Amino acid sequence: MSDQSASLTQPPGAVPDSQQEGAATVAEADRLAPRLKELQQAIGSVVLGQDEVISQVLTAILGGGHALLMGAPGLGKTLLVKTTARVLGLENSRIQFTPDLMPSDITGAEILETDENGQRHFRFLPGPIFSQLVLADEINRASPRTQAALLQAMAEGAVTQGGKTWPLPRPFHVLATQNPIEQEGTYPLPEAQLDRFMLQISLQPPAREAERRMLLATTGSTQAEAPRLLTAGELLQAQALVRRLPVGDKVVDAIIALVRSLRPAEPGASEQVTQYLDYGPGPRAGQALMMATRARALLDGRLAPSLDDVRALAEPVLAHRLGLNYAAQAEGYTPAGIVAAQTARLS
Repeated sequence: MSDQSASLTQPPGAVPDSQQEGAATVAEADRLAPRLKELQQAIGSVVLGQDEVISQVLTAILGGGHALLMGAPGLGKTLLVKTTARVLGLENSRIQFTPDLMPSDITGAEILETDENGQRHFRFLPGPIFSQLVLADEINRASPRTQAALLQAMAEGAVTQGGKTWPLPRPFHVLATQNPIEQEGTYPLPEAQLDRFMLQISLQPPAREAERRMLLATTGSTQAEAPRLLTAGELLQAQALVRRLPVGDKVVDAIIALVRSLRPAEPGASEQVTQYLDYGPGPRAGQALMMATRARALLDGRLAPSLDDVRALAEPVLAHRLGLNYAAQAEGYTPAGIVAAQTARLS
């Protein structure tokens, strides 16, 4: 990144830091950039043919958020989560959601114990949510009650059991998978929970050559394993650095304009938005897009995000926050298509 020092300057219109703080931010970004590139390469050496997905997962984690993984079975979602956890030095767990899963199966439960003096007392036994990187598999197969328990953990970084609040480990991130809602036995995620996912990431089958390499790499006598490249503490420092990155006025204005253009009640909203959306993204969507663009810029070796980052992340950040009405579904409109139409108007 040292040969890109010209790019490590604040863009016109950015909120100025003191010279000392700005120099410290540049120096820290300069040290971190090659390590982030190494992270992506290490995960990509195990999860083949999913480079853009890997970039988006790391964007969500660096931005301090959660991600919803969408894709057919067998595309490597579980391998992606386990490999990411290993490379980042995070404890990971997997929760398989089913219709009969209870909230306590996720958060943990109080058990009655008898001590050596014969006294009985309750002890809290933490559940699998007490991990730093949680794979919530088939999240929409769980009942709304269980989904609500997960929502509290995602929103507050804590769980409540027996009248007590138990903080979750830091960092804490959820990478969830979801089945199509048309499948039997699924419960659509409520808008409040969807809004807690910074990104919705779509996985597609790999290209032919990547799939060929995958077949050769995964059916032999040895399996590739990525090294540990970060620690949880270093990840927290990287997340703090992302929050210090400057954002130019032009990028801020573009984020605000894009988010507001997708609200059907907004004055000046397009006919497509007013006719086909029941609701649009709230303020949290703008916050998520701001953090995601900063994280993407840092992953790419840049100190400040650009409009290209806004365009690249508009769909994964905003599409799952739109509510299409029946007319839109009948005429074949999709959230991604509506976001793309509004993103094309950015200048």
